[in-house]
Amino acid sequence: QVQLVESGGGLVQPGGSLRLSCAASGITFSFYNMHWYRQAPGKEREQVALFASGGLVNYADSVKGRFTISRDNAKKTVYLQMNNLKPEDTAVYYCNAKINLSDAPEAGHWGQGTQVTVSS
Repeated sequence: QVQLVESGGGLVQPGGSLRLSCAASGITFSFYNMHWYRQAPGKEREQVALFASGGLVNYADSVKGRFTISRDNAKKTVYLQMNNLKPEDTAVYYCNAKINLSDAPEAGHWGQGTQVTVSS
């Protein structure tokens, strides 16, 4: 049974930092491309960051320079370090594992999501 379990969300003031974690089980983690998505109320889900199995990393323009994705294949965990958070970063953040980079956005395995709220 595949499980992706996110943690690390919470309430933070603008300019603050959070580190999200996503622990995977039931998959050969190193084979998978790991994504972070987010969905804000009333908005479509968007990809925030990708760390591909082959090492490719990319970010949405809105988070470049502020967010860093990393992965630890031995721990089967992917991380998202979020710095200089802004109110517009408020969303539910989801971890996603896809076997192919060409897979549809909704494809793959999903975590349950973790809420990030940026507010003073």
